Amino acid sequence: MEGSQRAAQNAAFLNRTPMNDSDIAFGAHAPSGLMARLLGITRALPPHGAGKTLGFALRRLATLLLAGRPLDVEAYGAKFRLFPYNNVCEARILFFPRQFDEEEREILASRIRPDFHFVDVGANIGGYALAVAALAGPSARILAIEPEPEMFGRLVYNVRLNPFGSVKALELAVADKDGEMTLFIDHFNRGESSLKIITTVEGKSVRVPARKLHTILSEERFARVDALKLDVEGAEDLILETFFAEAPASLHPGLIILQSTPERWNIDLIGLIEAQGYRRIAGTRNNIVYALDRQRVG
Repeated sequence: MEGSQRAAQNAAFLNRTPMNDSDIAFGAHAPSGLMARLLGITRALPPHGAGKTLGFALRRLATLLLAGRPLDVEAYGAKFRLFPYNNVCEARILFFPRQFDEEEREILASRIRPDFHFVDVGANIGGYALAVAALAGPSARILAIEPEPEMFGRLVYNVRLNPFGSVKALELAVADKDGEMTLFIDHFNRGESSLKIITTVEGKSVRVPARKLHTILSEERFARVDALKLDVEGAEDLILETFFAEAPASLHPGLIILQSTPERWNIDLIGLIEAQGYRRIAGTRNNIVYALDRQRVG
């Protein structure tokens, strides 16, 4: 499909979805009154037992009261405009920011240095990318890669809200080949849109440009990757099998945060990763974290 045709298709799709409200200044949707109190409660509740149950009940109430409006908040040292309706990631950052991949973010933070190179594949609205940017400083290099058109619009808005200057957003799917692919949209949770898993919502798909991870790193002139976060709803095996077959060892990330969806993988991805010299250092509800043992590789 020609670029103009793809743009027209994407525009038609976006016209059927809520606008990002990006023409209204940040702060216009700041939480106040009852909404501010609800956020204060949900953010302070423990993430288990009765606290978890109450937190979800209050989140439902707050979502109903918002009636489709976003909220402008700060989290992880960054500014965000969040729409907690059709994206679990935004709801988690808004209502339960401390619980959003807490262990993974702590591991990342422990490795950050001023010239940190971070690649966020499946960046969503920028939660990871902006958290790293806030810690790493202006000499860091951060790629935030997101293919879903509406989520990419929200990502770009959030990046522009912040003064970091180290985050570059790319509207791409990362895949096992360069070209163009179909992205299947999950209307109820945009963060679960996928190249690989066809949703049951008829007609919710869009053509998107795709690049191999090695291609992207070469085009962006990355000489190394200190950390890679990979959250692509089951297509992790497609990306990493091709990447490890083609990329030089110098580009192998020092740290990999991998969405754990083994039931969707067509290869033994864990075995492939460990064969490259990685060791598992953490496992959470959603992710597995691997660190590269440079001495073993050498």
